[in-house]
Formats: sequence, structure tokens, C-alpha cells
Amino acid sequence: MKKQARGFQRGDRVAEQVRRDLADLIRSELKDPRVGMISLTAVELTPDYAHAKVFFTTLNSEHLKEIEQGLKRASGFLRRELGRRIHIHTLPELHFIYDSSLEYGASMSALIEKANAISDQTPED
Repeated sequence: MKKQARGFQRGDRVAEQVRRDLADLIRSELKDPRVGMISLTAVELTPDYAHAKVFFTTLNSEHLKEIEQGLKRASGFLRRELGRRIHIHTLPELHFIYDSSLEYGASMSALIEKANAISDQTPED
């Protein structure tokens, strides 16, 4: 029996819905000034939906500790409001994790540009 490739399954759809609804809640309902402008990059749900890793990024990374504290403090409120929007059997406990991939990508791009600039300056034989 041939195994089919994993497609876009229910868990993926639920995770994307959680990401969209959390982003909307943070933007429109959360009043904590520590959180400010963040972007949710991804949500990973455990198979039983008991836990959700919510990956976020911010342009204000020098205040990362305050942002994380604000998100942790608001997680109960966000979970409750999420439960009003999404009707699933188990509402996940939210775990916010800073996503440094955008920062890493920007630093890699800067290094590549720097290397290209140096190679453009060296005379060719």
C-alpha cells in the first residue's frame, strides 16, 4: 500500500485559524502597552490541541523581555477570547516564542551584501 504525501490537514487549518484570530485579538483587544506592534509568524499545535506554540516577531527587539512578559500575562485572556471565536474540543494553552528567523535572515542578507561589495572592489587578474 502506497503512503500518500501529507497535505494540508485539519490541524494545519486550525493552527492557521488560531494564528489569524490571535493576531486580530492582540491588535484590537489587548490593551497592554508592553506588547505593542508584534507579528505572529506561525502557530504549531500539538496533535491533541492541548498546547500551541505561538511564534512572534517584533521590530522592537530591544524590548523583547517586556513584550514576552506582556504576552505571558495576557495568555489567559487571549485563550478565553480565542475560545469564543474558535469552537474546538480542547482549547490550547498558549506558549509565546520569539521567532528570530527574520532577524537572522536580515543579518545573512547584510553579510552577503558586504561580501559582494568587497568582491566588487578587488581587482580581477
